[in-house]
Amino acid sequence: MKTALIAGATGLVGGHCLSELLASPSYDSVIAVGRRPLGLPQRGLRQVTTDLLTLSAEHAAGADDVFCCLGTTIKKAGSRDAFRSVDFDLPLALARAARSAGATRYCLVSSLGASPRARTFYLRVKGELEDALGGFGFPSLIVVRPSLLLGDRVETRPGEHLAEFALRLASPLLRGRWRKYRGIEASAVARAMVRLAEQGAKGRRVVESDEIAHLAAS
Repeated sequence: MKTALIAGATGLVGGHCLSELLASPSYDSVIAVGRRPLGLPQRGLRQVTTDLLTLSAEHAAGADDVFCCLGTTIKKAGSRDAFRSVDFDLPLALARAARSAGATRYCLVSSLGASPRARTFYLRVKGELEDALGGFGFPSLIVVRPSLLLGDRVETRPGEHLAEFALRLASPLLRGRWRKYRGIEASAVARAMVRLAEQGAKGRRVVESDEIAHLAAS
């Protein structure tokens, strides 16, 4: 039995990922790290309240598999620098602490189109993070790249609600090489990520949105 470490458990994908981990027979304990308590007392769950930038190996002690579900938008963060802090600096701090503690698998929620050469700042930061994580020496690095995430969010994002509505209508028309652009349920992303970890994926594995949906449904 293993221990999972999750960051971003209060987010859309992270909330589903936490539920999947707590229900998984592969993990007997889950460590949830974040700036505020989850208010979710449950057997097998240990909550660590701390600023992720100061996360230490001691906080991550015993973790085998890491699940990074951190993410924001430039609009919500308030600036490019603030966005980069959340979507680049924090995932790297998590990786550094977890690897120092002996973790061997890192699972990341990235984004469709992520590339260090992307034209858009958002996708460029995501791609730079993927590359930077490769330098930590995790025997297993799983990167899932979902399209627009579908699901009930705590915060209201009118623009994303409109895009979600449009994608739900257009999804049946997106086939073949366009299939990966279909919107995807956050719960499916979480399920696929946990299943990949349970299957013991080795090396660097990048999973695009259409494959995420297939893994979640299988």
